[in-house]
Amino acid sequence: MTIVAAADGSALGNPGPAGWAWYVDDDRWAAGGWPRATNNIGELTAVLQLLRATKDTGEPLHILCDSQYAIKACTEWLAGWKRKGWRKADGKPVLNVEIIKELDAELQGRKVTFEWVRGHVGHEMNEAADVRARGAATAFQNGTEVPHGPGWPGAEVTEPSALPEATPPATLF
Repeated sequence: MTIVAAADGSALGNPGPAGWAWYVDDDRWAAGGWPRATNNIGELTAVLQLLRATKDTGEPLHILCDSQYAIKACTEWLAGWKRKGWRKADGKPVLNVEIIKELDAELQGRKVTFEWVRGHVGHEMNEAADVRARGAATAFQNGTEVPHGPGWPGAEVTEPSALPEATPPATLF
């Protein structure tokens, strides 16, 4: 059975306090963030954390995402960037390359599909991920506890090995 999940990121200012979240249902979701990052880092990290949480299920994964950047980074651009030594077509370095390299590793051997959904139009799963990502960003903004969620049953919690530059590590779960 295919796991269907939404992934989303949020930044209050860009960069600013930021959050990420993935959501399957009220019993399976996770969120985290940083005191300062961009929305794109949040979007990519949401996908990365979802891949990590579900990797031992053996199930195909269908990711609903309102970020064309995150989808294209994982499906269209990644192979070319890798072939070109992590450089874009214009020769400039790929942004957020460390997270993208981790995404590349997590996508290997997985059956993963992506579907773009329009954000902020009432899509139930996307809205649930958005609320949680924004909640994490708001918690960092206010200096309060981050609502981290229950995660995936039985999954080990793993932090990204590369957090955004100049951002102190933060508790992700």
